[in-house]
Amino acid sequence: MGRRHRADQGGGPDNDARRPIRGVLLVGFGLVLVLWLASGVDLVRRMTDVQNTAADVSARFNRREQLLGAVRLEVQRGSIFVRDALLDVPGTADYYRGELGQAEASTNRALEQYDALIDSPDERRTFDQLRTEVREYWQALLPVASWDTGQRATRARDVLRDAIIPRRRTVISISNRILSLNRDAYEEQQAQVAGIYAAMRRRVWQTSVAVLALGIAVALFAIRYAGRLEGRIQRQRLRERENARDLQRLSAKLVHAQEEERRSIARELHDEIGQALTAIKVELVMVERAIKPEARTRNVFGEARAITDHALQTVRDLSQLLHPPLLDDMGLPATLEWYLRGFAGRTGITTDLVQQGVEERLAAEIEVSLYRIAQEALTNVARHAGARSCRVYLQRLPQTVLLTVEDDGKGFDVRQATASQSRQGMGLLGIQERAAGFGGTFRLESTPGKGTRLTVEVPALPPSHDDEKAASEVEQVPGSAGQHGVQ
Repeated sequence: MGRRHRADQGGGPDNDARRPIRGVLLVGFGLVLVLWLASGVDLVRRMTDVQNTAADVSARFNRREQLLGAVRLEVQRGSIFVRDALLDVPGTADYYRGELGQAEASTNRALEQYDALIDSPDERRTFDQLRTEVREYWQALLPVASWDTGQRATRARDVLRDAIIPRRRTVISISNRILSLNRDAYEEQQAQVAGIYAAMRRRVWQTSVAVLALGIAVALFAIRYAGRLEGRIQRQRLRERENARDLQRLSAKLVHAQEEERRSIARELHDEIGQALTAIKVELVMVERAIKPEARTRNVFGEARAITDHALQTVRDLSQLLHPPLLDDMGLPATLEWYLRGFAGRTGITTDLVQQGVEERLAAEIEVSLYRIAQEALTNVARHAGARSCRVYLQRLPQTVLLTVEDDGKGFDVRQATASQSRQGMGLLGIQERAAGFGGTFRLESTPGKGTRLTVEVPALPPSHDDEKAASEVEQVPGSAGQHGVQ
């Protein structure tokens, strides 16, 4: 009882420990999940920012290239218009002035748009030079379209050589420097984007390593706790097995004590009460002979002898039922035949014993247990089966003894009958305990309307006390129940 009490107490901390460990595991794995999600969201956000930055850098670079190209193109067109104006016939000045005005306006729009894209001091200084040169270039170019024939002939070469061509070269040279600055800035920005990508990769690796380390820590903690819990379970199982062995030893002792008590009561009934009744019967005969009573009195003596004979027979039957001496003298088969004859006489149920290979005597405790099992099973048949006939099989196998009791009664649904443990009677439990006490098996099969079969198989030799182990659990076939109703 002390061991059992300690086992019960040992279960409490395990149950209490499960609650905090579940919380710890949930928090740990939840933290891992949150970190993974946070790192994923941060990665997506950073990727979006980097892509937007890269797209913006590329767009700004292309836009600058386009605007500088537009400036150079208009400058080239202006020089072409001037050349055509000098070579064309008089009267076309208005046309060329209009074209040059449009070219100048386009150049000024491109310069204004480029001005909004400048983001470095060097580029600002160079751009200011370009704007000055472009303005002076157009100031030198526009009056040429209004020259008359004489001015064209005398001044054209000098203006082209000294003003227009040098200024155009200067504009192109400055625009080339701006393009170079723009490309340098683009490459620098591309390098910054590459650095952002590298930093993002490092951050992803760091986050992954942190999450992995946390996951490993949580896993190791769970493994360690699972190992400790498994150790507790193993110890609990050992305690339960020890308790089961203790209970089986106690059950065996109780059964043995019960048999000894029955043997003692049977002996007392036979020796004391039986002899006393026999003595009463003899005394009645002697008194009757001594007093030679009349006919009426002789009837009284006759009734007294009959009552004494009935009481004596009842005592003998009770003694036989409690512990038949035939079991000690003749063995199990003969005792079963004797019991079946009495059972058939008392209940009116036709009985039959089929035996095979039981010529040799079994161990005394095996014979007693099988006899009690058969006795309990037949009692259940009489009480609950509603059978007309019953057959008992007793078979000796190489290592075991097989006892089967089957009837042609009403049967029942075994699963439904065994669903509630409270319906299982002491008789069936006694059969199970006796079978389990020898490491045997117990099987019960029944179908409504088709009778019931109870089968018990126990070792032919009882287990030694030195090698005594926990008996195997009684085998209960699914869908089967107490033969005789589970009282």
